Amino acid sequence: MNFFKNLFGSAKLDYKKRYELQLSAMSGTMSKVYKARDRETGDIVALKILDKAKTSIIESRFQSAGKPSEGEIAVQFDHPYIIKTLSHGLTTDNEQYLVMEYLAGSGLNNVLLVQEDLMAGARLHYIRQVAEAIDAVHEKGFIHRDICPRNLLFTADGTVLKLTDFGLTVPNRSPFTDPGNRTGTANYMAPELVRRKSTDQRLDVFAFGVTIYELCTKMLPWPRGDNANAAMSHNEPPEQITTYRPQINKTLAKAIHKCIEPDLNERFKNLKLFTRMIANVEHEDE
Repeated sequence: MNFFKNLFGSAKLDYKKRYELQLSAMSGTMSKVYKARDRETGDIVALKILDKAKTSIIESRFQSAGKPSEGEIAVQFDHPYIIKTLSHGLTTDNEQYLVMEYLAGSGLNNVLLVQEDLMAGARLHYIRQVAEAIDAVHEKGFIHRDICPRNLLFTADGTVLKLTDFGLTVPNRSPFTDPGNRTGTANYMAPELVRRKSTDQRLDVFAFGVTIYELCTKMLPWPRGDNANAAMSHNEPPEQITTYRPQINKTLAKAIHKCIEPDLNERFKNLKLFTRMIANVEHEDE
């Protein structure tokens, strides 16, 4: 019975009693994620514990608007390229938690730091997976708001790249899209977000474009920075991807640049258009 109470969030979870914490899988700015063994089932899962103070700052901005919690959003997705959230709720310390499938693979951010090319010949495979995952988020009526390599995780065999982390995700409607909500990761922020203008799902298209530009080149289209002020340059034309990868397929290059177009009217409105444009591309390079 306790399992089902936890599943539907009607009872608080004593996670240290329920789970054996085997190692800290990763830590973000707003949470800690552990590899954990469920003492009742023996299953290995990822246990995410949200920082109360930092989470409350984000959620307080939209408290009167009824913003769904991260767990309420994440549990809605049952998609092959999105990390599966199994349950969510509150711990006995009143911290929000999520129990998710555990992936033994690395994050894309770590793979990009490795000198050898671990993704040779498979980039199109991963690009299409990520595009499909983000499109699924958009179809549910949300904006992810933090698409970046850190939030993309490989399966253990390296064949699948999955989207995770809905900590900054909001519904795609007012007041969540109104001017002023500047949250995300600086190097992947769309110009309209940096300048605190109204936003829509095209900011995810932009962040996706920067991410796959980096996936293809290990470089960014603008100078790298660590705060939103550094992202002000995103309003300027990006460096052509052929500067770093001269041999890239021309159609793929054009599609990537349509994602990172600073002018909203020139940027892809959605990732279906991106996927359609590269539908006949079979190789990442000419």
